[in-house]
Amino acid sequence: MRKDSEKNYHNAKESSRGHHRGHDSGHEGGEHSGHSVKEFKERFFVSLALTVPVLLLSPLVQDFLGFSFKFAGSELVLFLLSTAVFFYGGKPFYMGAYRELKEKNPGMMTLIALAIVVAYIYSGAVVFGLEGKFFFWELVTLIDVMLLGHWIEMKSVAGASKALEKLSALIPDKAHFKKDGEFVEVETGRLEKGNVILVKPGEKIPADGVVVRGKSFVNESMLTGESKPVAKTESEEVIGGSVNGEGSLEIEITQAKEDSYLSKVMNLVRQAQSSKSKTQALADKAAFWLTMIAIAAGAATFVGWLVASGELAFAIERTATVLVITCPHALGLAIPLVAAGSTAIAASNGLLIKNRTSFENARKITTVVFDKTGTLTEGVFKVKEIISIKKGWSEEDVLKIAASLEKNSEHPIGKAVVAKAEEAGIELFKADNFQAIKGKGIGGKVGGRDIIAAGPGYLAELGLEKPQETVGISGTAVYLIEKKKNKKEILGFLSLSDSIRKESKDAVEELKKKGIKIWMLTGDNEETAREVSEELGLDGFFAGVLPEEKQAKIKELQGKDEYVAMAGDGINDAPALAQADVGIAIGSGTDVAGETADIILVNNNPGDILTLISFGRKTYKKMIQNLIWATGYNVFAIPLAAGVLAGYGILLSPAVGAVLMSLSTVVVAVNAKMLTVSE
Repeated sequence: MRKDSEKNYHNAKESSRGHHRGHDSGHEGGEHSGHSVKEFKERFFVSLALTVPVLLLSPLVQDFLGFSFKFAGSELVLFLLSTAVFFYGGKPFYMGAYRELKEKNPGMMTLIALAIVVAYIYSGAVVFGLEGKFFFWELVTLIDVMLLGHWIEMKSVAGASKALEKLSALIPDKAHFKKDGEFVEVETGRLEKGNVILVKPGEKIPADGVVVRGKSFVNESMLTGESKPVAKTESEEVIGGSVNGEGSLEIEITQAKEDSYLSKVMNLVRQAQSSKSKTQALADKAAFWLTMIAIAAGAATFVGWLVASGELAFAIERTATVLVITCPHALGLAIPLVAAGSTAIAASNGLLIKNRTSFENARKITTVVFDKTGTLTEGVFKVKEIISIKKGWSEEDVLKIAASLEKNSEHPIGKAVVAKAEEAGIELFKADNFQAIKGKGIGGKVGGRDIIAAGPGYLAELGLEKPQETVGISGTAVYLIEKKKNKKEILGFLSLSDSIRKESKDAVEELKKKGIKIWMLTGDNEETAREVSEELGLDGFFAGVLPEEKQAKIKELQGKDEYVAMAGDGINDAPALAQADVGIAIGSGTDVAGETADIILVNNNPGDILTLISFGRKTYKKMIQNLIWATGYNVFAIPLAAGVLAGYGILLSPAVGAVLMSLSTVVVAVNAKMLTVSE
């Protein structure tokens, strides 16, 4: 089954919190049904203080402790104190239940509120004349335990909510701004694009920019996961939030705060944390049905014990325990906690998740298809051969025309051709009407001629065949073509070499050890593709492929029941990235757009794909562990709460049920927190 509308992460607007509402980063430690950690803490301590006299006035507690304390109106005082705890301590649960019922999505809060309300109304009726026994002490201790459980749980999961705060804290408050030739200290928020700043040794870089003076090593590990400091000299990009080494750097700011790398990463983390995957949808459905089961089990327990014992109070107590212990709280948190944590951890290791389903499905990858240039190879070209095809033309003529056109291009191939001409001291023509032919080449007017510089894949589209002189020549090919009124003529040919990266060899070797097949897509000729494929030991390659043809090659592999990841630059490879089961934009650097990619690898390192697959597997494993725990404990908890072992003297009070429910939530939260990238 291939990716469908889930591919567009922009549409994933729903909350991933299921029946659990909250844990937003905008509040202290997150929110739960509109209430903060601080409020749960305050309500717990106030309720606890009121609980003490309730316990002392409760006959059952007095009998247990061996003392008697009663006065005229003591039951009324007991009722009033319990009422205070009921309304003040129970408010978060009633508000939560209201929201759930309003959204027609009953869950944890509905069950808690139902248990508390039933217990309170019945006990109140007993105080005012109904025959039976009240259990105010069970009621208030239940509320206390629920408040304590939610407070502890929210504190334990606050780490995921604070991930964005940690990212934003990387930017320093102050910066050294160049004004009238001197540097003055200003607030970082006042910096604008084009400003020049000074970053001293050991300081954090306040904004994205380009080095205009100085050289140093910069630590980008907190942003990209790159463990080694990166050398920075003039004209090289730096990322806001990274840490300068021992040299001073003058930097020209290239991105406003909202367009900075860090801002984009934070936005992606927010979007990924709030998006839903299929695993989360499954958990939500399970939580809904668990709520339905809890209500049905509660009703059955009430009727069963009422008929069996004839004691209304006992039947209500058993019902309240079932409702509380069956709360799908842990289930509602099982996936969101792992999702939020994994997204933040991945971002700090240079893996930016845009599509959560694709990230979780990384564990299924059987084949990785790499784009060649700049991914498997260095992307740094050198001209190794020039051939003149047109009669009367020299190699210098071919180089002059090609370089005159290529000087308008930012592509590494174009830069290599221009560098070769400059090395030869050739004076270049001015190129007019320059245009980029996306994924195929460039064109323009040079020396009065209408020229196209393109790869071999574009020749057939132009109705041209490869010249005999170029057959058997390896390397990245550039054909120089002149367009005339009624025909097109090949003027010359340039062959460029691009060395294979060491990281590529290591990555291919490790991926193959995991049983993953490796293929390569390239627009280069067959000879070059075969050389690279053989040197790296790939399982196969597709050569001479145009960008729009890459999609068909991905489909071809998918047709062989392969679960395919495509790793490319996110621009020319867009159709293939969209078609792949997992689209990976690699080598994006500070550009985190990667519109059609599911995952963005910040570092230009194919080895990070192995990290992606491994971390995807670990994340999914954590989710399954949490789901098993969150649902599995109910198999034992529900019958126990219903009183199936009452004949053996084993009965759980509502408060003990609340402890067990809260404990299951904490187990899920702690398990999620233990997720790491490293093995």
